[in-house]
Amino acid sequence: MRLVQAGVIVVIAFGPLVAPGHHSEAGFDLESVVAFHGTVTRFSWRNPHVYITVETASETGEPVSWEVETGATPLLARSGWTPQSLIPGERISVRGHPAREPGRRYALLLSVQKQDGTFLEQTLGEPRAAAVAADLSGVWKGHLATLEYLAEGFDAMPLTEKGAAAQADYDPNTENPAAMCIAYPSPAVLLVTTFFLTEIELGGDIVMLRNEWFDVERTVFMDGRGHPGGGERSDVQGHSIGWWEGDTLVVDTTHFADHRSPYQTGVPSGAQKHVVERYARSDDGTRLTVDVLLEDPEYLAEPFRGSLEWSYRPDLDLLSFDCDPSVSSQFVPR
Repeated sequence: MRLVQAGVIVVIAFGPLVAPGHHSEAGFDLESVVAFHGTVTRFSWRNPHVYITVETASETGEPVSWEVETGATPLLARSGWTPQSLIPGERISVRGHPAREPGRRYALLLSVQKQDGTFLEQTLGEPRAAAVAADLSGVWKGHLATLEYLAEGFDAMPLTEKGAAAQADYDPNTENPAAMCIAYPSPAVLLVTTFFLTEIELGGDIVMLRNEWFDVERTVFMDGRGHPGGGERSDVQGHSIGWWEGDTLVVDTTHFADHRSPYQTGVPSGAQKHVVERYARSDDGTRLTVDVLLEDPEYLAEPFRGSLEWSYRPDLDLLSFDCDPSVSSQFVPR
């Protein structure tokens, strides 16, 4: 344990306990926790991250401000927070992972304790009895264990020489498109489904796939058309067509617009990217399995395959994200 005089700040060894954010967590020291007391001067209920500004004292007793980054409003709302959870002028105690940038008073939230003893944290939601879906339609929420497996798979993807060079040159603090409110495309958008909800709306000629993270909305054409000819690639989410194989929904997507870091690893996606997703409901109707095939020969040395599970959650509603670019870029070192 290391004690630093800045109000009362303690840095201790600690494992990562935070959700995937819009930027790489490489900017934070996830092996340490900074803890301090101070006064709330600002509580900004905006996306992609809610921010808390806390005034405390430096080693010399001078007032200094800490910027504390939390999750997005849907995640906090389901963890019991509201826009009135913190009020400027009240005293709080904060625990979080500090930024790696030397001298920067910036932290990624673990918990807040108020003077009345109330703890505010970010959770994945309370366990509940399983609900049964009649088909694929409705609201679904991912399982953390399968999400971690998919994320580890993205980290281990064999790269082409061009992919490895692009990854080596990537600066997560300044180049991440999400800092400009640009969402991940498939299949990386599936990474956030443990923390943000997905809704499937079934129609005759189209299926809509909606994710509350960055308000992503994907249209899957089910009318038998193919992908368009030519090189038009203006949509980050690409062009999706679909069909049924029994009760399994198959979604085939091409024509992705270029994206600098769609897997939060610094590996781009290119003109030849092709994704096939297969959505299958479990026999008991409580879960959904999503199998993914990703091909991008410009950057990936071989195809990537992964899968994850979602639970049916008709008790939850998708919340608006409404990303604010001025907030999204706040993490970037000045």
